[in-house]
Amino acid sequence: MAPRAVWTGQLRLSLVTIPVEIYAATKSGPRVSFRQIHEPSGKRVHYEKTVKGVGPVEADDIVKGYETEDGEYVLIDPDELKDLQIETSRTLELLQFVGQDEIPPLYYDRPYYVVPQDDLAEDAYRVIRDALRSEKKAGLCQITLRGKEHLAAIRPCGDGLLLETLRYGAEVRDADPMFSEIADEEADEEMLDLARELIGKKTKPFDADAFHDSYHQAVLKLIEARRKDDTADRAQVEDESEAEGDNVVDLMGALKKSLKQDGGSKSSGKGKKASGKKTSGGGKSSAKKKAS
Repeated sequence: MAPRAVWTGQLRLSLVTIPVEIYAATKSGPRVSFRQIHEPSGKRVHYEKTVKGVGPVEADDIVKGYETEDGEYVLIDPDELKDLQIETSRTLELLQFVGQDEIPPLYYDRPYYVVPQDDLAEDAYRVIRDALRSEKKAGLCQITLRGKEHLAAIRPCGDGLLLETLRYGAEVRDADPMFSEIADEEADEEMLDLARELIGKKTKPFDADAFHDSYHQAVLKLIEARRKDDTADRAQVEDESEAEGDNVVDLMGALKKSLKQDGGSKSSGKGKKASGKKTSGGGKSSAKKKAS
């Protein structure tokens, strides 16, 4: 399946604008998924949202609450938060340039590939790429992804450009409290020479494919061994999503069902949600704790 652009717009340097698309540069690695099983009955464990003294509650009745210093909760309706989300800007303006080695590694967050939208954009794209490479600079800009504005750096990467979202200063902890207890003394010169020698012997070109997730491989081997062991514990778990009307459904199955539904069902769903919306006049603004 061809990758899908996560952002489409223009890269701007002064009066020069280049139509570009941005793609995620990384993907999720292999992961083994487990279900929680109630061992005595062999059935899946499910979770439902409950309120003390009330019992199970409907999703439409849940709002977000921010806990204040005096222990009260300011209630905010989820729709109010959606209204505050920044509309994705369609322009990446290169606001400032810094040396590529000036940005500490701990500020880097997620990488994205920046590619020209068409052949006509390639000439200007190459000019910016090669200028950044020759000057060993990175361009700083801001980009809005999924309603959140990020600081980002754009720099050359192979034949193209790489955009990396950066953490804001407030998101990085001061290292002094962690390192302040380390004595400010010079390392022993003889031991330092030995360490340098060991580093030299183990120095090779970087190759991420040379390393593997040993824990993931060990888990797969354990599962395979249990499958072949006739004496190992097993459980026959029935499909409870339909048999018991459970709300927990397979995501892929839900998406496929949604594609089969017509547009009318979608609009009727929106209407239902709107009719059940709480108003501030009823004393139920909305909210969940900030950490949620």
